[in-house]
Parts: sequence; structure tokens; C-alpha cells
Amino acid sequence: MKLICSRFLFWILFVFVVCQLNAQETQKLYLSGTGNDQTVQWQFYCTEGRNSGKWTTIPVPSNWELQGFGKYNYGFNKDANRGKEKGLYKYDFKVPAAWKGKKINIVFEGSMTDTEVKINGKSAGPVHQGSYYAFRYDISDLLKYGATNRLEATVAKHSENESVNQAERRGDFWIFGGIFRPVYLEALPEQHIERVALDAKANGAFKANVWVANKGANGVSAQIYTLDGQKVGAPFTSRLNVQDTIIQIATTVASPQLWTSETPNLYRVEVSLLQNGKLVHTVSKRFGFRTIEVKERDGVYVNGVKVKFKGVNRHSFWPTSGRTMSKKLSILDVNIIKDMNMNAVRMSHYPPDDHFLDVCDSLGLFVLDELAGWHGNYDTPTGTRLAKQLIAHDENHPSVIFWINGNEGGHNYDLDAVFDAHDIQGRPVIHAWEDFRGFDTQHYREFDYGIGNYMHGHSIVMPTEFLHGMYDGGHGAGLEDYWEKMWQYPLSAGGFLWDFADAGVVRTDKNGELDTDGNHAADGIVGSYREKEGSFFTIKEVWSPVYFAYREITPSFDGTFELENRYHFTNLNQCVFTWKLAKVADPSGKKAAVEKTGNTTAPAIKPLEKGMLKLSLPDDWLQYDFLYVTVTDPHKRELFTWSWPISKPKQIAEGIIATDGPGTVNISEKDSLYNVSSNGIQLVFNKRTGVLQQVQNEKGVLPLSNGPIVEQGMNNFAGFSHRFDGKNLVIESAFDKKNSYNTMQWTVYPSGWVKLKVTYFPGAYFTDFAGVNFSFPEKEIKSVQWMGCGPYRVWKNRMKGNNFGLWQKAYNNTSTGEPPIVYPEFKGYHSNLYWCKLITTGQSITVVAPQEDVFLRLFTPRFGDDTYKNMTPVFPSGDISFMQGISGIGTKTQKTETTGPMGMKNIYYDYEKEPKRAKELVLFFDFSGR
Repeated sequence: MKLICSRFLFWILFVFVVCQLNAQETQKLYLSGTGNDQTVQWQFYCTEGRNSGKWTTIPVPSNWELQGFGKYNYGFNKDANRGKEKGLYKYDFKVPAAWKGKKINIVFEGSMTDTEVKINGKSAGPVHQGSYYAFRYDISDLLKYGATNRLEATVAKHSENESVNQAERRGDFWIFGGIFRPVYLEALPEQHIERVALDAKANGAFKANVWVANKGANGVSAQIYTLDGQKVGAPFTSRLNVQDTIIQIATTVASPQLWTSETPNLYRVEVSLLQNGKLVHTVSKRFGFRTIEVKERDGVYVNGVKVKFKGVNRHSFWPTSGRTMSKKLSILDVNIIKDMNMNAVRMSHYPPDDHFLDVCDSLGLFVLDELAGWHGNYDTPTGTRLAKQLIAHDENHPSVIFWINGNEGGHNYDLDAVFDAHDIQGRPVIHAWEDFRGFDTQHYREFDYGIGNYMHGHSIVMPTEFLHGMYDGGHGAGLEDYWEKMWQYPLSAGGFLWDFADAGVVRTDKNGELDTDGNHAADGIVGSYREKEGSFFTIKEVWSPVYFAYREITPSFDGTFELENRYHFTNLNQCVFTWKLAKVADPSGKKAAVEKTGNTTAPAIKPLEKGMLKLSLPDDWLQYDFLYVTVTDPHKRELFTWSWPISKPKQIAEGIIATDGPGTVNISEKDSLYNVSSNGIQLVFNKRTGVLQQVQNEKGVLPLSNGPIVEQGMNNFAGFSHRFDGKNLVIESAFDKKNSYNTMQWTVYPSGWVKLKVTYFPGAYFTDFAGVNFSFPEKEIKSVQWMGCGPYRVWKNRMKGNNFGLWQKAYNNTSTGEPPIVYPEFKGYHSNLYWCKLITTGQSITVVAPQEDVFLRLFTPRFGDDTYKNMTPVFPSGDISFMQGISGIGTKTQKTETTGPMGMKNIYYDYEKEPKRAKELVLFFDFSGR
């Protein structure tokens, strides 16, 4: 018996090696296009709404609303007529005569939702219910081979099955109709492989379950290859008995290259069906060797390494095509996600396109794949069918490491067993927003409750949604506080931000308006067309796998930085480190910018360990303003560019400010005013309050006035007088501990430069902000140039993501996430000001800040009327402010102060108990207009 089996296996191997080029592969014929960038016109009839009641054409795949048909519906919409909206499709196609005798399936990758299919007037099978799942019908007996056939499909936007509507059509997202993913025919030999399910472990153990249509086949053989075609090991086989419809084959690969999000190593396996010495069908699958293990009350392990997920939720969405995507857009989205240094993505709230998972496989992202359910779930028969379709469609992607059975209460517990029974890899199953099977995935926990609760619980903590974004709130705001706790806490497995992109849809019924249904869909880190908001860069820095410990650059700096390697699988010596020194131009533009660059040896720091980076800087490094270090990963993707100030604001100010001048400073008093002139500058001060009321030069009146006004403090300046200090005029208030404890001093120099010094006490122990502001008519501003951190605005709880440098941007009135979109936004707080030039028509005002940690506030940003109060930040009065403390911003679900310590108000000492704690702000003004 052993001899016979050995000879049989030898014969199978011989046939596999000699005859594999003659094997029959599955043939595919697209009836539709492949995505929104390549479509095919089908005949179309819409039953309700726009352009209904007539036959015309429509591109397939597409969502018909975006093509001018039917009615737009957001998930919360209670339109009573929505169940009547259907689309009728017709398409004529030819099938090769050579396909006769094969099994021909018609495959729909996705259709919303109830879909009835007919071929040549005859039903292809039962109506398919469920929008996001690939389904197929055997239409071999319905086709005319070598002749024209007619496909008819009737698609109902809303299902006859109310559980489908509860799971898919009542969600917090746009509800579309139509055949939105590709449709194609697949031709298989009469004896063929129906399905291959793979399981490839990190130790090299490989097995596959192979389903076959068996009419006499007697063997299955397989060969593993690298993606460049090199064989890995020998072919491996299994004998197939005549009654078998499923068989398992297995082998072991020595020391395979493992798949992770950092090392997305892929292989390919060819599985072949043999009959009577002939290869009758071959199926090729890509896969990766990796092991996912959940250790109870511990964490998630990938290939034996405990990992933390830096993730985001992603809808399949594009403004002009709805849920109809393309391979090109999948590549775009995965690259943007990777560019934020994320390692994971959650499919919200339904399975994605196959090509999206292909890209996650090849570029490296962990994926949480989700069965639809949003506060409602499929009934058990429907959910069982759809879960099986989901598993069969996505099971071989190494990127898919978790299944999610519904979202936020949309869980059918009967379906957990379906995943357990039908997934060869036994992936973990979780319920989003629930503490289930050892995973606490609760959404939108406040920092104190969330972090505190997590630290006192026993489940693995992995919020599948946290820091719910809206417009410019959330995402980057609060992330550093959350992440540092998540990183340090042993039971944390990371988390997933909500969400990736604003879901703004082009309204073909409203002249192309980009509609996010108010604040419902404006939740993205990037815009609808993937425009990068400020939070994008904050996330990029906070989630960088290379972590720089905080340090200041002083003259004693020796080029050394302490690093932490927050990779899980990559040594930092695989990255590239470069540095740059920069001296920026001054406000006058007379001093040119200078740069010097260099490389450095990447430090050998193992994953999850700490070490030192040593830069070999030139001897003159102290002559520069800023130091930059850029780190590029092994795949040549920039992790981030960090920057540090070398020159302090006082040094820069000394090189800019000119106090001496050829003329004299003159002052006269009239009524309640001081009228001052110096070197062509005319200044008017209020004698009672010290406020600058007007300033003009030879070109005319400048628009800065009515300041300084102390914010959230007492403007109790009093007792003003003037005196000369040499050639300089000094106007100052008198100090009185009880009534005028805040003081103001103006100094006017013969050069025309003006100095302001304000000593003030914030008005309370907790304050939203601290500083002074001025009036500046918004219509007068054209642009701003500044030295400091930029180019994006900041919030108290979103300081990271910018760089030191010289920046300039034109005025815009962008409200983040609302059209018209211009990024970076002009208005808001800008950190670490050295100097700024407020540019008006024809001239400018230059303000120099010689102190560290001064913020420039440019006007009050515009926020939509439907902005949640949780998110709306507070701003000082006035228009242009110079601040020493600023406010934070909340999220859609949290107030500013509940996003963590950075979101709390500023805290200052009581001046009566700590009189030396008064804050001092010094500014210099150049009103010459240059």
C-alpha cells in the first residue's frame, strides 16, 4: 500500500512539474468597468426621483445618485418614499463559443442592495440581499455561446428585508443605490477548484483547504513562489478521492520572510487540480506568512511580538462617485494612511473593495474587516449568508487580522459562531463599541474616564473609534495625551480614530455643491479629495515610530538626541537619518537664507528599545537659526522632519530692531490724547487707557489700532505719564497694587520703531487664554509672513506637527472641512512667534517678539452653524492677538477639557499670593510699511 501511494504521489509531482504550463486558469470577462476610472455604459431606468421614468444609459460601476438619478439620502433620512427607488439595468454581451462546456459564473462584487438578475429573460437565482458582499450565480445553462446575451438586473436601493435596512441603510453615512462595484463573468473548467482558503503561519507551517467540483479528479498539487517567480520549496500534493469536495494540503517552508505592517512580504501559491495525469485547473493566490495571537488580559501578538495599533476608520468613498472606487484610489488612500505613520485601518462599516485589501497586503496595513451593522443587525439567516460571503472573499489577505461583527449595537451574536467555524485562520472576532471576548472597544471615552477605566479593567483595550473628528476638532487634538497613555499601558492595544476622510458628496442636484450633510460627514483627517488638514501632520509626528525625547538646543549641545524605537519589527539602523541647518531671511529680505545639510549614521536601536542618535554637525552650527532632522523608513517613506530652534527670539530680535535714528521723537498733548511723531511715523495714544488709537506713515493710516487689550484679565492701566529716556520717549502707567496692578509701557525710538511692554496678571486661576489683542479690519489683510512654527495653526491640545521656519500664506476664510477649501487655514493661533509681517495693500506692519513661547492669533476662524458646542473653541476679542496662553479645541463627542490634560484651561498663580508671577509681554513694532 505504501508503495502504491508513493508511486501515485511521484506521478502527481511529475505531472505538476512537466505540465503546469498547460493548466487551465480561470478566465474572466468584465461586463462592467473595473472602477470609477474605467466604466461601461449600460441601459438604465430609474423608477423614482431625478431623471426617472425613462430609459437612458448609466456608467457601471457607479452609484446612480452621482449620475443624476434618484434622490440623495443620508442614513438618518426618514424619507417615506425611499423604499420605492429602484434601478433597472440592461446590458448585451457575447460569450465566446469556446466557453461552451465550462462552468460560467456571473459575479457582482457589490450592488445596493436587493438585486434580481436575469439572463436572457430567465432568473439567474434568488434575489441577493446585502450591499457590500460579492455574490455569484451559475448561468452556464442560461447562456447563448458565440452569440449575444442580455443581462437584466433590478436593484432596489432599500431592501425588502428590514434587517438589511437596519444593518446597512440606517447608518450615519450616505446611502446610495446602484451596481457600484464591478460585474464580470468567470469561466471554469467542468472540473475545477471552487475556493482556496489559506493559513500560513510565522513558523513556516502552511495549509490550505481546497474546495473542488469533482467529477473524477484524483489529485491536488501546489507550489509556493516568491512574487518574482522563484520557487519556494518543492511541490506538495494530496490525493483526492472521487467523493471528495474539499481537501486539505500542507507543507512547511523553512525561514519564510514574514508579513507585518512594517515588512509586507508576500508570496504566491499555485494550487492545481489533476485528473488522469492532466492539470485541469489552476488557481493562484497571494498570501503572507504571519501569526496572529490574542493573549487574554495581555494583548495582540503578531509573529510573537506584542503590537499596538495606530489606526483609522475608513469609508469607501469618493466625492464624485460615492462608494464606487478604483485601484488607483485604494493606492492613494493607503499611502496617505501610511504617511501618517499609521499601521492599521478599520473597515467602517462594511467590507471594502478587493483592491483595497490588495494594497493593504502589499504596502502593509493591519485591517479590521467588518460585517455591516450600525445600531441594527442582520437577521440570522441573512447574516449567516453574508458572513460566509465576506469570509470567502477576504480570507486570504494577510492584512485582515480581525473580523468585526457589527458596530455600535449592530451585533447578531448568532453570527460569531459563523466566523469561528468558517475562517481557516481562526481570526479574533470583536464587537465594535462593546466589551466582548476580552476586548474593550468602547467608543469615545473621555480621557479621565477612558484612560482611568482602561487602567483599572482587565480586558485588552482597543477602542475601535476614539477622538471623533469634526471640522478641525478631534484627531490631532488630544491625541498626544491619549497615545502616551496607550503606549505605556500594558493592556492597551492602541485604537482607531474616527475617521479618515470627509464624506463630501458632489450634489448633481445642487450645481455640484460638495455636501457633507451638515456636520454628519465632515469627520475626516483629510478632506473629501484628500486635502491634508493640520491634524494630518500632528498625527504623523505623534505616531512616528521614531520618538525623540524632549530636549533643548543650547550652546553646550553636542549633537546627541535620545531616541525610542517605537517600531515593532524594524531596527532603526534600517532607516535613513539626515540633518539640515537653516538660517532664514529677515523681514526686510536683505539677509538671504542659508542652508547646510548632511547625513548621519543611523543608530542600531532594536524595536521597542531606546538609544542615542549622534549628529556630526559643523563647527559653525550655532550661527544658524534652526536644526532639522528627517528620518526616512526602509521603504523610503518620510516618517517626519523634526525641528529645533538654535537662535532664540531675543537673538533674532536684536538683529532686526533698529532704535537709533537721525531725527527726534516729538510728543504733544491734546484733550485725552498723546500725539507722537518719529521718523515719519505718527502715533496717537489714549492718555487715560494707554491704548494705541491710530498709527500712520507717509503712505497713509495703518489698520492696527485699539490695543493692547488684556484678555481675560483686568485692563486697569491708569495714571499714564510720559518722559524721555535719552532720545527715547517713554509713555507708561503707574503701578498700584490694589487698583492698577497691571502696567503698560510704550517706548518710541528715533528710528520710528515702537516697543510695548505689558505686565499683567491673568484674571483667574483657570483661563482660556492669556495675552493682548488689537483691532485690525479683516478686509485690510492680504497675507502674513512669519518666523516661527508653521504653516498650520495650533490649539493648546494640538501643538505638534509643524516645523520652525519662515512661512507665508495668503488670506483665506476657510472653515476646515467646508468648501471652499484652502489649506493651511489662515485664521487661528500660530505658535513660537519670532516676528510677523502683516501685509496689507501696498505696505505692511512688522511685529517682533523677543520672548519665547508667544502665539500669533490671526482673527477668529469661521465655524459652521451646525458645529457642536463641544468642539467650538473660544477666542479673544479683537482681531490680531499676541498670546502667552491659548485655548484648545474639542471633538464631536468631547469638550476640550475632557480630551486630556493638554485640553484643560491654562492655570496661573493668584497675583496677590504670588506677586512675582505676573506675566510680561514685550513686542516691537515697525510701522514704516516696508
